[in-house]
Amino acid sequence: MSAKLPATFYFDIVSPFAYLYIKQRKRLEATLDISPVPILLGGLLRATENKGPGEIAAKRPHTYQFCVWQAEKLGIPFRFPEHHPFMTVAPQRLLVQMNADWSMVERAFDYIWLEGKDPNLSWSEFCSYLNLPADTAKPDDVNVKAQLIANTNLAKSQGAFGVPALVVHEHCFWGVDTIDWVIDYLARPGMFDESSYAYAAKVPNGLIP
Repeated sequence: MSAKLPATFYFDIVSPFAYLYIKQRKRLEATLDISPVPILLGGLLRATENKGPGEIAAKRPHTYQFCVWQAEKLGIPFRFPEHHPFMTVAPQRLLVQMNADWSMVERAFDYIWLEGKDPNLSWSEFCSYLNLPADTAKPDDVNVKAQLIANTNLAKSQGAFGVPALVVHEHCFWGVDTIDWVIDYLARPGMFDESSYAYAAKVPNGLIP
């Protein structure tokens, strides 16, 4: 049996698309050993001069309703939290501090997208949901804070500009709809060396003189 290829999954629990992705990750686990890495989506968006759909008035309702539709099509239980977007600094730091495995990561997502709750409004309950003591404090350790920032910077350096982002063999696949692309790439590892893909990556920008 051949060894699985290592892959890195960058996520922020604020993302409904990251939730829908992890609920389908078993499609990739036969060939990939995927490590979940918490980052700060807001920091990544600022670093890449990007905006999340929740920050664009016309895009927000369209995207949210699309999430509902996509979850229905996939048969994945789905519920929006009390409000969205919301700050995820504390929960993401907690996942870093706990070196969260897939079980904890998935429960963190479930608290938001299955239970429909914002962990900032019910921190003790969130911690209990993760099978941690209810009196677990919000992380304030400088090393944890630095690690979350380092994770975010690493995601950017590896080509991520949003979440969910999966990095395999230095190729970054962004979005829940790229799972099939990853599967095709794993079956055709020379894909990005093919002339059409190589050209597409370097097409001249007609808006730049």
